[in-house]
Amino acid sequence: MNWFEQRIRRYEHRRWTTDDNRMVRPFVWGLEHIGGDVKAEGDAAREFLHAYSTAAIERSREWYEPAPATDYKVDNEDVLTFTSAIASPYPENNTVHAQIFRGKKKEPAVLLLPNWNAKWHGQRGLCEWLQRLGITVLKMSMPYHDRRMARGHERADQLVGPNVGLTIQANRQAVQDAKLCLRWMEQQGYTRIGILGTSIGSSIGYITMMHDAGVHAGGFFHVSTYFADVVSGGMTTNHVWEGMRTHVTVDELREYWAPISPMPYVERGLGAGRNSFMVYGKYDPTFLPELTEQMLDALHKHGANPKTLELACGHYSLELAPFSYIAGIRMLRFLKGALA
Repeated sequence: MNWFEQRIRRYEHRRWTTDDNRMVRPFVWGLEHIGGDVKAEGDAAREFLHAYSTAAIERSREWYEPAPATDYKVDNEDVLTFTSAIASPYPENNTVHAQIFRGKKKEPAVLLLPNWNAKWHGQRGLCEWLQRLGITVLKMSMPYHDRRMARGHERADQLVGPNVGLTIQANRQAVQDAKLCLRWMEQQGYTRIGILGTSIGSSIGYITMMHDAGVHAGGFFHVSTYFADVVSGGMTTNHVWEGMRTHVTVDELREYWAPISPMPYVERGLGAGRNSFMVYGKYDPTFLPELTEQMLDALHKHGANPKTLELACGHYSLELAPFSYIAGIRMLRFLKGALA
């Protein structure tokens, strides 16, 4: 490990330790959130999840397709709200909030999906950069984030957590919410629409793009394969895995969470022919580089040819100069050209 990598990794660890509100929550099968029996345990739960996950992947287009929204509203602060297609157990999570940054041009628009535990004002600078290029941005709050956060919680532990069924429901909800945002953008007359995701927003964004013909291009910061591999091996999710590791193996969890992972759909060829740009860190301790490499290999094997940019940074340090400027400029150029 050279001195520069050591420096990056020390920064990543230091940033990780600044969040002192992580909790190791108890493992729960949570099958009631996906149509199963709340009392199911052990082999019964495993059998249900095996059948459920297999069916969800086989009929993924239907599984991810939401019922139309009928209550789109835009307030005087340019915040779009509507009722989510999935009713979760937390009422505050069931209203989608999305901030609008209006560009001067009418046709190009981007749906932005932030990182895990992003704040309401997070990634505002990126939105304003796109806005200056004339591109309208709709920044969607992810399930269980900021205005959608569950009462009594400080973090979005439902979107990535040791409740197996609720995590499935929350990520499915995120994709369906994103698709409803795309439908609103189309209703406003935007004809060239892109999607831009960061970290878990990258995963959800790529799954959305593969399941929605209305997306003309996708930009993604951080790239990985399976949801379970990130949770079990990533630094920022080790408290989640700590609550799960004595109850399920990585192989089991990879199967159960396969429907909310990009890899199964890449292997089915859904990424072929889609215009995308992927940026990732060479020293990322959260989306591990070996997983990024596996994902890129699978994309090329199954007909996709994404543009890529590897930077000598990690997960958090992508936000630092010069990495943020290099990544931002390259991403903005890609989106401007793709949506022209």
